[in-house]
Amino acid sequence: MRKIHIGLLPRIIIAIILGIAIGNLLPTPLVRLFITFNSIFSEFLNFSIPLIIVGLVTVAIADIGKGAGRMLLITALIAYGATLFSGFLSYLTGAAIFPSLITPGTALSEVSEAQGVFPFFTIVIPPLMNVMTALILAFTLGLGLAALHSDALKNVARDFQDIIVRMIRVVILPLLPIYIFGIFLNMTHSGQVFHVLMVFIKIIGVIFLLHIFLLIFQYSIAALFVRRNPFRLLVRMLPAYFTALGTQSSAATIPVTLEQTKKNGVSADIAGFVIPLCATIHLSGSTLKIVACALALMIMQGMPHSFELFAGFIFMLGITMIAAPGVPGGAIMASLGILQSMLGFDESAQALMIALYIAMDSFGTACNVTGDGAIALIVDKLMGKGVPK
Repeated sequence: MRKIHIGLLPRIIIAIILGIAIGNLLPTPLVRLFITFNSIFSEFLNFSIPLIIVGLVTVAIADIGKGAGRMLLITALIAYGATLFSGFLSYLTGAAIFPSLITPGTALSEVSEAQGVFPFFTIVIPPLMNVMTALILAFTLGLGLAALHSDALKNVARDFQDIIVRMIRVVILPLLPIYIFGIFLNMTHSGQVFHVLMVFIKIIGVIFLLHIFLLIFQYSIAALFVRRNPFRLLVRMLPAYFTALGTQSSAATIPVTLEQTKKNGVSADIAGFVIPLCATIHLSGSTLKIVACALALMIMQGMPHSFELFAGFIFMLGITMIAAPGVPGGAIMASLGILQSMLGFDESAQALMIALYIAMDSFGTACNVTGDGAIALIVDKLMGKGVPK
């Protein structure tokens, strides 16, 4: 018989629905069982976060740093600028709109345990280093590897990256639905689930409108360079947009993005350079989602969310996001470290961030790859006659 494969998003949705539906029906021993699992999994997640940062960011920075030339610098700066713009757009819009949509309520840490129900036991798994140490180590190693002429240490770093990606794909992502089920099971017990769900729906609606605006804005800027109709340029990229909706992967969409970018008039050599590169370093849609979700959850919990705090977070997020592996939910996994260290997100807030992000993962990926076409148009205009030898 043919094996039925259920994607990550459907499993997350099923977990949320089940957690809400049976939260008040399960006997206490079963509830404690899931709370025990959540306690252990959250410890493992905290242990994994520094390793994820070192494993993914190191190689990402080394790969970008070793590519010499004006083309790389221009493309990287435009991609980083676009990512920063989307982050600040998301924050400023959210800061203006979210307070009227979200009523600050109980801190999520207070509902991470069901009322009067505790785990059977807990296991403490201390991380090898804190998040900031991991970030500085990753930047140092990445820049150092980019300057080395030997490949020995680079190969070790790539092997470690493969281990981390496999851990995310084989261990963390498959167990996430159970973890999120436990979170919503606990929130149902504590009576907070309706409040959180209303926040979810409002955030998703605002983010969807924002990412449509972002694409129109990106192609309007590109149109100023190439002096063409921005909407025609954007419409021609729709096959890439809808392919990304289905695959949830920027890398898997590269062939379609490349073909449609060429149809928009970008030369083959520049398109062949910019599109694969931007599939890794340009994550405007993902950044927009993470900033909006983080802001909404902080408002809901009554946490401080000043512009200065988020400015530092957005600048760091723009760098960290280049480490997102090519798996669904990879971007949010790469950003957990700075959510924890810079914004103070605990395990419950991180779990809700993961659920929110994955619920919109397809739209963020589609926004990323479609925006790659706009960057290619700008680079093609600036560079003129193709990739320098």
